[in-house]
Amino acid sequence: MYTPKETFKEILISAGLRGSERSSSSKEEQQSTKQKGKILHPPIETFWQLPPTKDQHKKFTKSRTVKIMSLPFKKGVRKSKSLQTILVGSHDPKDEQIVDSFRQLLFLEGQLLEKNSDYHTLLRFLRMRDYDLTKAKNMYLNYLKWREEFNVDELSKELNFEEFNEVKKCYPHGFHGVDRYGRPIYIERIGRVNLDRLFEVTTIERFVKYHVTEQERTLNWRYPACSLAAKKHIASTVSILDVKDVGISNFSKPARSLFLEIQKIDSHYYPETLHRLFIINAGSGFKALWKAIKTFLDQRTLAKIQVLGSNYTKTLLEVIDPSNLPTFLGGDCTCSDYGGCLFSDKGPWNDPSVTTILQAMLEAEEENDDDEAKSSATKDSFGAVTPDNVSIKDVYDATPSRDDIFGQPFLQKILTLQTVVNDTKSKIQALEAVLKDTKSVIEGLGQPMEEVKKQIIVSKIRA
Repeated sequence: MYTPKETFKEILISAGLRGSERSSSSKEEQQSTKQKGKILHPPIETFWQLPPTKDQHKKFTKSRTVKIMSLPFKKGVRKSKSLQTILVGSHDPKDEQIVDSFRQLLFLEGQLLEKNSDYHTLLRFLRMRDYDLTKAKNMYLNYLKWREEFNVDELSKELNFEEFNEVKKCYPHGFHGVDRYGRPIYIERIGRVNLDRLFEVTTIERFVKYHVTEQERTLNWRYPACSLAAKKHIASTVSILDVKDVGISNFSKPARSLFLEIQKIDSHYYPETLHRLFIINAGSGFKALWKAIKTFLDQRTLAKIQVLGSNYTKTLLEVIDPSNLPTFLGGDCTCSDYGGCLFSDKGPWNDPSVTTILQAMLEAEEENDDDEAKSSATKDSFGAVTPDNVSIKDVYDATPSRDDIFGQPFLQKILTLQTVVNDTKSKIQALEAVLKDTKSVIEGLGQPMEEVKKQIIVSKIRA
């Protein structure tokens, strides 16, 4: 009979030694792997780039914005073939296999896999744990528990971060533009942070909540917007950390508490969202501090970090166009109309030509949810997604036409098991009916026997 233990064994077999099959694409990653024995993987978008069609190639070269504006939206947004082309990308077949195995394992753990269980979210946790199913499962379940306890889904609605502008002034940070690939750029000017003032206008707890809402906004809004604008799947961030004049004295107890809490959240609950981190203006004071900070970071994260001195401009311009780089980092942008680049939140996520479509997709998602609630969604009995219900979540699940959620062989086994259980239940019910009839017959036979006993007793008394 089919048992969960047998399923678990099959899952492990189907997954194989996934981590050992992966190979790093850069010499730097290979060297780091030898040092720590940690498997480092290619950029998370490697298999998700969408090759343009022949007709699209010339149009994309001339104007990407015009192409985006030509896409239908609102009621027709889910049926648009052009939009589906943007949303649907290719997966590495090996990744698909282990993600399916991961879904099966989570299903056996009693997880319904509704929210926060799309293909790419599961892949992030698998990559973070080198495709070790058990470790990835534990990490993912902790993530779900944290989301519930921290009330993440409601946090963006409930948190009124009214001190936002004051926090920006004493802690200069923010998103600004995209790199040459299309990834969002995040900038922090640590050397200009005024911690005393920061903790006058806010608290560590409130700042951490604000940070979580920004992470959620990046996953659910910035990445999809960048994907639409770049015509390929965007799923990670390029960060720049300006540490001019930063040293040991800046790493006070409150600063350590804030750093450790944010670092824990980012590494445990938002894995594989950092593509590269450039630390610039690193002087002797910071280099001494860096030795201490490195102990809190895992090898995979360290491999993505490049520490630079004051001659950093050439390196940044290799990955970022000057128009997307602020002047204080060697670029051309000032965002003077917004009070500075770190106040502007410049990027595709604020471009009307992109956000109009993105908002329409969200509305379509809500309509689809309402349809599902009324049991009239256009899904088959296994929950397969059809071309008529492609929605915003498919930016992170690039195979909406899959036949099923958990894998057809697995579902077939579940259905077989259910059939066996139902058959056994019917046999038990039939047996109970037979036993009931037998009991009635025995009780009927018992009555004549009682009469015979009475007659024997009476005969003995008379004798």
